[in-house]
Amino acid sequence: MTKTILITGASSGIGKETARLFLQKGYVVYGAARRLEKMKDIKALGVRLLKMDVTDDASIVAGIDQIISTEGQIDVLVNNAGYGSYGALEDVPLNEARYQFEVNLFGLARLCQLVIPHMRQQKAGRIINISSIGGEAGEPHGSWYHAAKFAVEGLSDSIRMELKQFGIKVVVIQPGAIKTEWNTIARENLLKVSGHTVYGELVRQHTHFLKSADEGSMASEPIVIAKAIAKAAETNNPRTRYAVGGGAKIAKIMRRILSDKAHDKMMLGLIKRQKV
Repeated sequence: MTKTILITGASSGIGKETARLFLQKGYVVYGAARRLEKMKDIKALGVRLLKMDVTDDASIVAGIDQIISTEGQIDVLVNNAGYGSYGALEDVPLNEARYQFEVNLFGLARLCQLVIPHMRQQKAGRIINISSIGGEAGEPHGSWYHAAKFAVEGLSDSIRMELKQFGIKVVVIQPGAIKTEWNTIARENLLKVSGHTVYGELVRQHTHFLKSADEGSMASEPIVIAKAIAKAAETNNPRTRYAVGGGAKIAKIMRRILSDKAHDKMMLGLIKRQKV
């Protein structure tokens, strides 16, 4: 039987590449995003578009209802919609912090709530949550983003155990440095929020570090993550986590072998050596 997949955040980057890849694999692909005009190219290929804001419960419910009423099933959910807004904790307004959690955690969780009953009925399904290598290691000026991604990791671990009895597999993807518009937005927000505060010098160094990582030779193209998502969706016994993309595996290893203080020293050293 043809399988149906829902991919959130499909208007650019990882989401768009994932939609293209699963179309090639013969899936019925639903791409969800707020900006439908950004998805005209993949619509022409055959992706079925859903206008969805993961912070708006009504749009989430309507999207899932549309898939079920049309296809009768949903086999794979890729929670890819994400938002990164950097700034020193002291400087970031709490409404901005809450919005990051609404997008990165609560929207993801609500989609899980809505698809799980259908997957239970099918006795099968895959939930693939796009976290970040930053879900295991923090960095200065990223407190709210990293807090949300740490939460995604914990949520995924918990529901993986809950849902095993129903044949539903839960997998986390941990991208490293990827060439997407997410990176530019995060850097611009960091400068806007904290570039002219008491944190300014370190912020400017950090921004330069992020730019070098995201746009340099180390950064990977979004298709690298799309292929990892496909592996997680189609492997009979997938790993619980896939750390992929620029520097992801190295960052994961360093976080595990270094003490907290040694990791802090390494991160600050990498940032402070930047010339701005």
